[in-house]
Amino acid sequence: MEKNVEQTSRTLLSLTPSEVAALKEGMNFLKNKMDGKNYILYKDKDTLRACKNLCKHQGGLFIKDIEDLTQKCVRCTKHNWKLDVSTMKYVNPPDSFCQDELVVETGPDNGLVLVELNPPNPWDTEPREGEDLAFGEVQVTYVTHACMDLKLGDRRMIFDPWLVGPAFARGWWLLHEPPGDWLERLCRADLIYISHMHSDHLSYPTLKKLAERRPDVPIYVGKTERPVFWYLKQSGVKLTNINIVPFGVWQQVDRNLRFMILMDGVHPEMDTCIIVEYKGHKILNTVDCTRPNGGKLPEKVDLMMSDFAGGASGFPMVYSRGNFTEEKKAQFIKIERKKLLNYKAQLVTDLKPKIYCPFAGYFVEAHPSDSYIKETNLKNDPEELNRLIKKKSEEVSTWTPKPGAILDLARMLRDPTDSLGIVDPPEGTKILKDSWDFKPYLHTLGAAVDDDIFLYPSWVKEYYLWAGFKGYNLVIRVIETDDDFSPLPGGYNYLVDFLDLSFPTEIPNRDCPFEEIKARVSVMRHTVKHGLLWDDLYIGFQIRLQRDPDIYHHQFWNHFQIKLPLTPPDWKSFLAQCKQNLN
Repeated sequence: MEKNVEQTSRTLLSLTPSEVAALKEGMNFLKNKMDGKNYILYKDKDTLRACKNLCKHQGGLFIKDIEDLTQKCVRCTKHNWKLDVSTMKYVNPPDSFCQDELVVETGPDNGLVLVELNPPNPWDTEPREGEDLAFGEVQVTYVTHACMDLKLGDRRMIFDPWLVGPAFARGWWLLHEPPGDWLERLCRADLIYISHMHSDHLSYPTLKKLAERRPDVPIYVGKTERPVFWYLKQSGVKLTNINIVPFGVWQQVDRNLRFMILMDGVHPEMDTCIIVEYKGHKILNTVDCTRPNGGKLPEKVDLMMSDFAGGASGFPMVYSRGNFTEEKKAQFIKIERKKLLNYKAQLVTDLKPKIYCPFAGYFVEAHPSDSYIKETNLKNDPEELNRLIKKKSEEVSTWTPKPGAILDLARMLRDPTDSLGIVDPPEGTKILKDSWDFKPYLHTLGAAVDDDIFLYPSWVKEYYLWAGFKGYNLVIRVIETDDDFSPLPGGYNYLVDFLDLSFPTEIPNRDCPFEEIKARVSVMRHTVKHGLLWDDLYIGFQIRLQRDPDIYHHQFWNHFQIKLPLTPPDWKSFLAQCKQNLN
C-alpha cells in the first residue's frame, strides 16, 4: 500500500526580536548554537534572502570575500567558488549555478525564522519493513575500482564494470587486479547498473568483451540530459538491452528486489547514484556524485558505499605558472585530500549507515609518461577514512575491500564481529596490479595522428564550428605536443576566439581571458576525429594548462566536457570538399 508522502518544512534557525534588530545591511553570518549549523542572511532594507552556509560544489564553508568591493560575495574555503548572496547566484564559476534558498518568515514577537522546504523523499513511497535475511542470502563482492557484484537472493547485480584497459584515454589504469572470473561474473548478471558515462564506470573495452559473450545482458542507466550510452554506436560494442529509467522511481525486479536511480545535485546532466533494496534492506551507492540527490539521502541504510580518493580531476595537476607552483600544488593537494576525508566522514556520520565501504578510487597513473602525475597526485587512504569514521561514529562498521572479498550482509547485521561477515580473498591472491598492457590502447590512440583530416589546416575551423560553443569572452591557444608536453615539430598551434568563433593569428587586442592548452597529439587528434568529450584530456591528465586570469571558465569546460554534439564531425564530407577544392 502506498504511503502518503507529502512535502515537509523544517525550521533551521530562529532569531529573537533583538537578534533581528542587530542584523546589519548586507551579509550576516549566523549560527544555530544548538546544532552548530551555519547560515547566511542578506539584508537589503526590507528584502531578506537566506541560505545555508554550504557551497553547492562539495559542501565547503563560505567566508567573506575580501576582494569583493560590492560587499555582496562570499568565497568557499574549499575551491574558491564565489557566491553573490544578493542574487544567490555563483559568480565563480561564472554563469554556472544558483544557491538553494531558505524561506525567511516572521516568527513570534516579530522575530525571524529560516525555514527549509523539503519535497517528499521518493524512496519513502511504498515503504517496506526489513525482513530477516539468511546467511549467504545477500552477499557483496568487491571486484575492482567501482565494480561490485551483488548477490540478492537468486539475482545478481553488477555496478560499474571497468575491468580491462585504461580510462580517460590513457591517463588512468586499474590499481587492483580483478578476480580471474570477472568475465563470468558479468555474463551471469541479471542486471548491470552504470552510473555515468565516465570511462572508469562505462568501460567500452570491458563491455566489448561482455557483448561478445552475452550482448543481451540487461543494463540500466538514469535518464540523464546527455545519454550515458551516447557513444555506443560509434564504439562498435553490440549491446542490445540498455534500459533508460526515470529518476526517483522504484524499478521492480521481482517480489523482493527493487532499485531507484537518483541524480546528482551538481552534475544532474550526467552523474547518478543508486539505492538497491532487497526485502526492505537498503544498499546506497553514491558513486562519484558531488552532491548526490542534492544532499538528501536515506538515513540508516544497511550498506553505504562512496568514492573517497580525490585526485580524480585535472585540477590542479595539469595547471602551471601563476599560482600553480609545485609547492602550492602540493599544499593544495594535501589540504584538499584532508577536506575530502572530513567531508566523507561527516556524510557517513550524518547518514548513519550500519556499514560503510570506500570504493571507486582505486586507480593509478601507471603509464611511464605520467610518472609526474603518479608521484604528485596523492590519493586518500581508505583505511584513514575508515578510522576517522569510527572515531566520529563507533556504531558504523567499516569495510576496506580487496578484490574478491565478500561481505555477507546478514552476518554483519547480526554481529559485526563475526569472522565470516567479511571474507577476504585466499592468502596469496594478487591484490595490486604490477603490469598493464599499454600497447594496444596506445596504438588505437596513435592511429588518429596520421589521419588525412589533419593534412588540411581547415580542420580546426571545421571542428570548432561543429563543437558549437560561441558568444563567450575567452581565447584559447592549443599547442600539439609530444608525450613530454614539448611542442611537436610540425604540429598545430592555433588560436580560437569564442566571442565570435574566429581563428585569429594573434591574441585579440581587447580585455579577454586567455588559456593556453598544450595537448598530447595522439589523444587530442583521437578526441577530435571521433568527436569525444574533453574529459579524456582534462581528467586523464593529457594536457597542461595556463590561464590568465586565474578563473575557472565553467561554461567553456562544461560544454567541451559534457555538451558537445552527440554525433561526430562529418569528416568524410570535409575530406571530400578539401580534395575537390584542390582540384
